[in-house]
Amino acid sequence: MEGVVHTGSDASAFKECFSLTWKNPYVLRLAFSAGIGGLLFGYDTGVISGALLYIRDDFKSVDRQTVLQESIVSMAVAGAIIGAAIGGWMNDRYGRRTTILIADFLFFIGAVVMASAPGAPLLIVGRVFVGLGVGMASMTSPLYISEASPAKIRGALVSTNGFLITGGQFLSYLINLAFTKAPGTWRWMLGIASLPALLQFILMLLLPESPRWLYRKGREEEAKVILRKIYPAEDVEKEIQDLKESVEAEISEEGSAKINIMKLLKTKTVRRGLIAGVGLQVFQQFVGINTVMYYSPTIVQLAGFASNRTALLLSLITAGLNALGSIHFHSVGLLAGVFHETTSHAPMISEVQTSHFSNYTCPDYSSARNPGAWNCMKCLKASSPSCGFCASPTNKLLPGACLLSNDTVKHLCHGESRLWFRGVCGGIAATANWISNLIVAQSFLSLTEAIGTSWTFLIFGVISVVALFFVIVYVPETKGLPIEEIEKMLETRTLHFRFWERSQKSQEKIQAV
Repeated sequence: MEGVVHTGSDASAFKECFSLTWKNPYVLRLAFSAGIGGLLFGYDTGVISGALLYIRDDFKSVDRQTVLQESIVSMAVAGAIIGAAIGGWMNDRYGRRTTILIADFLFFIGAVVMASAPGAPLLIVGRVFVGLGVGMASMTSPLYISEASPAKIRGALVSTNGFLITGGQFLSYLINLAFTKAPGTWRWMLGIASLPALLQFILMLLLPESPRWLYRKGREEEAKVILRKIYPAEDVEKEIQDLKESVEAEISEEGSAKINIMKLLKTKTVRRGLIAGVGLQVFQQFVGINTVMYYSPTIVQLAGFASNRTALLLSLITAGLNALGSIHFHSVGLLAGVFHETTSHAPMISEVQTSHFSNYTCPDYSSARNPGAWNCMKCLKASSPSCGFCASPTNKLLPGACLLSNDTVKHLCHGESRLWFRGVCGGIAATANWISNLIVAQSFLSLTEAIGTSWTFLIFGVISVVALFFVIVYVPETKGLPIEEIEKMLETRTLHFRFWERSQKSQEKIQAV
């Protein structure tokens, strides 16, 4: 999102979103109808923490066997891994809208199965159904929003999906607290998720498919009708033409070879960057942060608060802080500063260099109102479709070309002894995150039972220290460094414990730039 780097752009994008309330409410309908998937994502990952207390009261087998408790929690994560994998294929084959409808159906079935479960096995089956829906919604909702939103406010609208996830988690704690004295307690907590799933299902039935997907499937007229509803009259014809060119270029290059993971890993820079990315994702889970979300009331009870209601009340504080995101906002501020520094030293985009690959120009760059302001970082953020930066053949810091991101273009770039920038390992790191999440969710209670709560959290603490050293050794400091220097750091990375000090050469490079 452009707003992460340029705060002025971010503020203007959100102002533009609010103005849609009266200018074009249709776009908001599209965005917030799809965004309910984020709310369901947050709700279904958070609600189990409180429901588990009352499930243990009703099913003595669950109370006696911690592995059953862990399975009830973690099977949703296992389902999410499968759902995300299936969701990618379904998005391409059947469309974004259809995938969201199927995710809603799975949410609804899962919620009903859980609410009516006579025992732990069927409860686990319901959790798998819900997990499948979570996995599909986690990738499809933001994709649908991005493809059905005007370019100027796309980032702001997609970000609402993230807000709805944390909002859904906070809502789940409130719902848990509201039903603590109701007959059936946990059945209401888990079953109420069927209502927003049903609401989204109805809303999505009344909304169209993504215009980009329609165009790819040869349904141009349907796509044009939707674009005319999304964009102002003066912009719509240009957007239709841009979409046509973008999709045609994308389809024409789809026959190119797929990325070979083994060849990827043999590239030193990519391999070390991948180690850093995957390591951070794995440690992010193994330090135990998700145990707080999945098991917060149980942890409170382990600390000596026996009452279920008291445990839920105290856990609500954690959920509230998560929703308010006070720590998160500080982290985002720091990241924004780092990205700003990186962006300020990124090589610019040259119209001359880009026109050298005239058939492969990035569509977002072609349609930009001010292409002269584009640099490498902005090119890499283009998402409809994704784009990459082909560096100057003489010097990687000189202006280069902003092109479509696919194997054909990459080979053309490499064929002229140019460097190709494009992130291709994010999916591997994300998969590592999900799998690590599953391992932690499935093992936490068994650990507390086997070695005690204090030792379990001591292990998390030790892993945190190991994670710190991992960052020191494998994750280089990139603040204020040009991309060329970052690449060299990954190529020559050695044990460097005095991470707070930058080498003299790096300092000279920054000053020279």
